[in-house]
Amino acid sequence: MQTIHRCHAMPFGAHILDDGRVNFRLWAPGADKVELCLQGDAPEIILSMAAEAGGWYGIITELAGNGFYYQYRINDRRYVPDPASRYQPQDVEGSSQIIDPDSWQWQDAAWKGRPWEEAVFYELHVGTFTEQGTFAGVKERLDYLVDLGVTAIQLMPIADFPGRHNWGYDGVLSFAPDSSYGTPDELKDLIETAHAKGLMVFNDVVYSHFGPEGNYLHLYAPEFFTDRFHTPWGDAVNFVPEHDHWVRRFFIHNALYWLEEYYFDGLRFDAVHAIFDDSSPDILEELAEAVRLGPGYDRHVYLVLENDNNAARYLRHDPSLPHRYFDAQWNDDMHHVLHILLTGESTGYYQDYMQHPLRHLGRCLTEGFAYQGEESAYRNRKQRGEPCSDLPLTSFVSFLQNHDQIGNRALGERISDLCTQEALHAATAILLLSPSPPLLFMGQEWACSQPFTYFVDFPEELGEQVNQGRLQAFAKLPEFSADDMRQKIPLPNTVQTYQAAKLAWDELELEPHQQWFDYHRELLRLRHRHICPRLKGMASGSAQYRLLNDTALTVRWRLNDGSTLILVANLATKPARVDCPCAGEVLFASDSDVNQNLRQGSLSPWSVIFYLEEAKK
Repeated sequence: MQTIHRCHAMPFGAHILDDGRVNFRLWAPGADKVELCLQGDAPEIILSMAAEAGGWYGIITELAGNGFYYQYRINDRRYVPDPASRYQPQDVEGSSQIIDPDSWQWQDAAWKGRPWEEAVFYELHVGTFTEQGTFAGVKERLDYLVDLGVTAIQLMPIADFPGRHNWGYDGVLSFAPDSSYGTPDELKDLIETAHAKGLMVFNDVVYSHFGPEGNYLHLYAPEFFTDRFHTPWGDAVNFVPEHDHWVRRFFIHNALYWLEEYYFDGLRFDAVHAIFDDSSPDILEELAEAVRLGPGYDRHVYLVLENDNNAARYLRHDPSLPHRYFDAQWNDDMHHVLHILLTGESTGYYQDYMQHPLRHLGRCLTEGFAYQGEESAYRNRKQRGEPCSDLPLTSFVSFLQNHDQIGNRALGERISDLCTQEALHAATAILLLSPSPPLLFMGQEWACSQPFTYFVDFPEELGEQVNQGRLQAFAKLPEFSADDMRQKIPLPNTVQTYQAAKLAWDELELEPHQQWFDYHRELLRLRHRHICPRLKGMASGSAQYRLLNDTALTVRWRLNDGSTLILVANLATKPARVDCPCAGEVLFASDSDVNQNLRQGSLSPWSVIFYLEEAKK
């Protein structure tokens, strides 16, 4: 079997040269002096790094090698890890370790990814997906995911974060897989094994901010940040193209690093609405182009955004700039309107969807975003979104649950705890059989009963600030205004909150959990057999919806072979009288009477039926 080596060359960090020496480079324009500190069994060796043009410090030495530990010392005082460290065995405050990427011999040379139209995402948190909480633990469950019918694993962020457990969005060392999950080789083993089973693997990267603990860039590279813009996490990352673009290049190299050195199939970019850059091209456009001309040149590599601004321009292919595009965006609109229909909740951002929720749903199912420039009441009447009806529906990732929508609830309840089984059956069918690529959150497929709330492992003082901040935020809600109700909210900075989020796999052996799993698996088999092959090249503007009354709608999608996928649904607790002619073969029906009832002009509560009408010859 052919084996290959994969290494992404970077202008910073530690790099083993062909002659065995190691080249260390650090961009520290705010430092007067930088030293390399080699650490291990012998006494520490301190070597002065030469100052170079543009704020760089560097040294090449034969005294270090693969596996060596090291730190940088700034201005004779502060020890800091390498911001481009490939591994931090002793967490973010400890020494960095030199990793030789060529030591791992890849055996998946034939893997080129899968077509985007086959994408079914499964978002998971490595630390809570299995009891082990490791890359190796995820590897043991890959056959289960294949059997379920997902084709793409979406890892929550794995970049090194402070402490033993964290959602991952507090990462501070962007190139180092967190040591609590395993070694770099164990991550590579997971990805290679997933590829052998036909599974794509996506990494969630965070370029809008760093976590509040363990980030020392401000000490020696204050240019990394700017007070021109502010984010929920403090000063914004400075993407203004100064200093030879080194801040921009740091993140572009990070994206290329995960795609080239670890052979990830794609990246999900967290909270890009908190990235501020008015240059042209902006950082997102420049990054996308670097990926398309690099690792995406000869294999499938996909880029997916989370963007509250619904900026459709990033998803559009411009013939004059053919490499500056992203493949898809997480569609929060779809989640919000389905959540309202299932639960009736109307607080927070849900208020934007309370008026005419079926119209919002119809727009999501046929155009992508519900908000394409309309005013948002939740955002103080600001306009939100851009027109997107010209984009293919495969540009919008749909979901009923994800880490945010569960974990940002005070008690971390899953949707299966918030609505009836009949309602969830209906919404799940719409999610998994509509053309947009669906995403499941771990445990959703068996209606997992465990919560998933926000957790961290910060030092005591910072952790208590996070605890109190969460309690104060939820105190603004009527249901948590009383002290006794707030006491029920799990505190983020406790090990109990983390442990409670670990999936209880033994539930799968019980009812109704096994029935839920079978239901999801059968829907995904229908999707792969009948829908996925008809999605590639599906024209934009080829879908229409019609409201049948105030609770029911029908949607028609013209597929790439001329066939038509038809949805008819009543999404309410009461029966509906409808006038909707039936056509085509029944692909799925929520119960055996739906088709007959529809022919008689009625739909029972939470009825869903999909037809597939073949093209006329």
